[in-house]
Amino acid sequence: MAKLLEGKTIAERLKAAIEAEISSLKAKAGRSPGLVAVQIGENPSSEVYVKNQKKAAEALGITYELKKLPAGADQAGAEDIIRQLNADPSVSAVILQLPVPKVIDAKKLSGMISPGKDAEGMHPQNLGRILLGKYSVGPCTAMAVMELLASTGVKLYGKEAVVVGHSEIVGKPLSLMLLDKFATTTVCHIATGERGVLAEHVKRAEILIVAVGKPGVVKGEWVKDGAIVVDIGINRQLDRIVGDVEFESAEKRASFITPVPGGVGPLTTTMLMKNTVELFKAGL
Repeated sequence: MAKLLEGKTIAERLKAAIEAEISSLKAKAGRSPGLVAVQIGENPSSEVYVKNQKKAAEALGITYELKKLPAGADQAGAEDIIRQLNADPSVSAVILQLPVPKVIDAKKLSGMISPGKDAEGMHPQNLGRILLGKYSVGPCTAMAVMELLASTGVKLYGKEAVVVGHSEIVGKPLSLMLLDKFATTTVCHIATGERGVLAEHVKRAEILIVAVGKPGVVKGEWVKDGAIVVDIGINRQLDRIVGDVEFESAEKRASFITPVPGGVGPLTTTMLMKNTVELFKAGL
């Protein structure tokens, strides 16, 4: 039976370290790191994220500010806000809350955030640093997965790692992070499934990470005995939340497995705070 990789436990340990570091930095710099969230229009899920970010930031000693633009804001107005934040020395990090109204080009707006203030680690320059293996900030979910893997104490060197899903925010950067640790890394995607060879790849995985958004896309019987399974999927199924991996059968075969919910999720906000501190340090 697998040991559960619970994100909350790891997040609490990381937060203690981050809080201590912020206290030390504040004593030296005379100010705290500052995170600004830009929200355009009203959205219930975005409101939840903002509340969680504010609570997490203030608990650690990070100054948090919400810049709220009306739903009728245009692209030019939103871009002006980003330029102002880029130029403000009191702002360490900026995050654009999604979703935004359809008239706003979210990709362009995110790309305007200075790489030195990119709280989500998604600016092309920051993604490029991952490619070079010289990064201190990165996409929060991918960074959270690496923390979960590190917590197992298992060395990734030479391990067969399979990433199912190749999104820009998880699969692609995560595959580069795994390669940086010398894991032998395979990336699977929709074409892998359409060709009918997904099970073949999954069965080889000693490290299995799944981020597709489709419940049960990975069958428990495919999981290699002793594998580490990180399930990033969050899917509502009737009256419960399930992942992308068939948990009950996978749990019997894996050595470590993330619960859903409660695995990767609790760590992502912590990684946002860690990114904010790293950006603050780089700007001193």
